[in-house]
Amino acid sequence: MIGYGLVWLILGVYGVHRSWLVIQFRRHRRERAVPPPLPGSPPKVLVQLPIYNERYVAGRLIDAVADLDYPRDRLEIQALDDSDDDTPAIIGPKIETLRRRGVPIHYSRRPSRHGYKAGALAWGLAQSDAPLVAIFDADFVPRRDFLRRTVGFFADPRLGMVQTRWEHLNRDYSLLTRLQSILLDGHFVVEQTARQGAGCFFNFNGTAGIWRRRAIDEAGGWRHDTLTEDLDLSYRAQAAGWSFLYLPDVTTPSEVPADIRGFKTQQHRWTKGAVQTARKLLGRLWRAPVPLRCKIEATFHLTNNICYLLLIIMVLLLGPVCLARATGAWSGGVWFDLPLFLTATVSFFVYFFESQRELGRADWRALTRLPLAMSLGIGMAVNNSWAVLEGLCSWGGEFVRTPKYGLESKSDRRRHKHYARFRRSLIPWVEAALFAYCLVTTIGCALAGLWVVVPFLVLFTFGFGYVAAGAWLDQRLSRHSLLLPEPEV
Repeated sequence: MIGYGLVWLILGVYGVHRSWLVIQFRRHRRERAVPPPLPGSPPKVLVQLPIYNERYVAGRLIDAVADLDYPRDRLEIQALDDSDDDTPAIIGPKIETLRRRGVPIHYSRRPSRHGYKAGALAWGLAQSDAPLVAIFDADFVPRRDFLRRTVGFFADPRLGMVQTRWEHLNRDYSLLTRLQSILLDGHFVVEQTARQGAGCFFNFNGTAGIWRRRAIDEAGGWRHDTLTEDLDLSYRAQAAGWSFLYLPDVTTPSEVPADIRGFKTQQHRWTKGAVQTARKLLGRLWRAPVPLRCKIEATFHLTNNICYLLLIIMVLLLGPVCLARATGAWSGGVWFDLPLFLTATVSFFVYFFESQRELGRADWRALTRLPLAMSLGIGMAVNNSWAVLEGLCSWGGEFVRTPKYGLESKSDRRRHKHYARFRRSLIPWVEAALFAYCLVTTIGCALAGLWVVVPFLVLFTFGFGYVAAGAWLDQRLSRHSLLLPEPEV
């Protein structure tokens, strides 16, 4: 019971922090930066496109960037292709055609994939003298007016980076993409707005943003000792005195993972990298001459992934705790659980609801999906807890790309699309075991009349069951796809 109480207490503290973010968001959500007009001679902009094995989406990105509304003589585009599949054969001819049409795009391939994405970006920077650098991942489709709506802000000499809000091309493709979109909306609508409004540090999200070259250089450049080079550079640049700007009204469409496999890959990389960044920078940040509010907020921001480990501990303790209550070995559970449950969970519902309401999506369907989104986050606890442990024990690591398939509408099918062979893992088996454990505990609590904890247990049961089943289905689909003929792209 002591361990159970401590876990709830720590989760409650992070829940209070989430409530603070919601308060700051509501206080600052109407604040908008007015874009100044572009100068008569606009600054030169380098657009970097880091690409690695993106056969289904790289061409879409290149077409969108080639159509950017910006003076051609002030624009330079780099396709930084580290691919070792057939992506070069797909995008090479396209780039050559665009060059003949006068598009200032260059195709670059490095001798090795050293440093992964961070290494590719640094490689490209060394070949250009542009003072501004825009970055787009392969699964993004920047709007034509992206540069015209962002470059003018750099008239402020201390502005180091501008980040735009992500939208989701395949939001309505499936239940999984809808739930992922809700989770990402919480970050981009509430968190980024709240941190900017409160004068705290916030991060470049790796894509759909534009940097001042000097800010990158003065912060120490791109590093690959963490898997989140964007988060790492963001904190180093802001600690060095550069200001950041978030534009919630400027959106850049992207594609979220269409399968559990891709979602897990993405979440593992983000979680592990955030923990590595916390190890690397939190000590320096607390010793740096930055406001106390920035230090506190950065601590919560960079350490919140430990909640996944706490959730696993919570799951393992639920059975013994419920047994103790059912047998009368411990009483007063309702008065102990209810305040902590409300503190740790209600704040998350409000957090996601605020993001959906701000986007005009707060209808009854969105309300029914909020518990499912939270349950999906719980179901990722095993995958992300492993990432936390890896982040605590190691630096860097392989930058495993998130597979994207160019799926936008419900009519699109992934059946004939595949990448590399599916990697076997024990994590789905652990998730399946936790699903069974939570299901038995839920049934036992219902039979014992412990109805207060049943809704909480249902969230755990659905989350682990959904993620485990999704991983199994993805593995079967991947095996089947590998038996099909190589797709034509």
